[in-house]
Amino acid sequence: MATFTDLSSDAAQLQQRVERFHTVREKILQQVREVIVGQDEVLDQILIALFVGGHCLMTGMPGTAKTLMVRTIAETLGLDFRRIQFTPDLMPSDITGTDIIEEDMATGHRKWTFVHGPIFGNIVLADEINRTPPKTQAALLEAMQEHSCTVRGHVYPLPEPFFVLATQNPIELEGTYPLPEAQLDRFLFNTTLDYLTSDEELRVLNLTTTTHSAKVEAVTNADELLDFQQLVRMVPVAESTARYVIRLVRATRPKSENGPEFIKKYVNYGASVRAAQFIVLAAKARALSKGRYHVTYEDVVSLAIPVLRHRILLNFHAESERIDADEILKRLLNHLPPPKET
Repeated sequence: MATFTDLSSDAAQLQQRVERFHTVREKILQQVREVIVGQDEVLDQILIALFVGGHCLMTGMPGTAKTLMVRTIAETLGLDFRRIQFTPDLMPSDITGTDIIEEDMATGHRKWTFVHGPIFGNIVLADEINRTPPKTQAALLEAMQEHSCTVRGHVYPLPEPFFVLATQNPIELEGTYPLPEAQLDRFLFNTTLDYLTSDEELRVLNLTTTTHSAKVEAVTNADELLDFQQLVRMVPVAESTARYVIRLVRATRPKSENGPEFIKKYVNYGASVRAAQFIVLAAKARALSKGRYHVTYEDVVSLAIPVLRHRILLNFHAESERIDADEILKRLLNHLPPPKET
């Protein structure tokens, strides 16, 4: 594992990269704040996902600025932005693209030509992803995991960096479909957007019901964002912290020997090792964002719930008692508190 201490010979260059990371992050926040009011925690989690190279699922009621937030962030990053409006009649080829037959007017020969779909972008906004059937949702699986898509046996690489930022409604509406568990597991975060405070809603009115028009400028580019992703992976994590992450993730499994009784009562399936990977990566990005060069237990605890909430499958006992995943995870964190920082 590469660490900052391994690169002492390039300390000056590394320091410049870290300083540039903080500068770009602050500029992104400054630009986004010209358009988006509140939602600080959600914005932090989206930026962590971008700096890690993960995907983010945003769950919130209609009118909580999910789509606007993603579009604004894409503009500040200077990346190729694509938006897919998911509908019940959307087909997989509408996402990945398809082959068409073209005829050469000079020779009369015909050939197959691949027409790229909207998946071929740096930031793909999957708007209302739960409004399309599982068959079409599954078209994103390969893209999210392998950063490529296969059409008629041909594998097409996607541009780097590649992010899927998906939005969905949490309320039961006609024409919605739950996301398959395999697809949910590909998302780094399931972040939730709540209603704003009264003062924040007043600011929204002042921004959106007048002639005010905010202009967002790009503050970085694709190559620099890829460099930031490598920088985040260089942040060291202590073995004791990594073991705590493993202990926490394993405790979400009802068949685990050391799992608490409430997990065995309310949970059918727990999180996989991918959850532990994502918690560590997200904690590294958070630590670097906070100006630290090592991961703390605070980083792990603060990000555990948005990483795990969509990875545990509750049973009928939890549903009958109206206990959701967040409540279960809060109990788990209280049951397994981290050791005190030394």
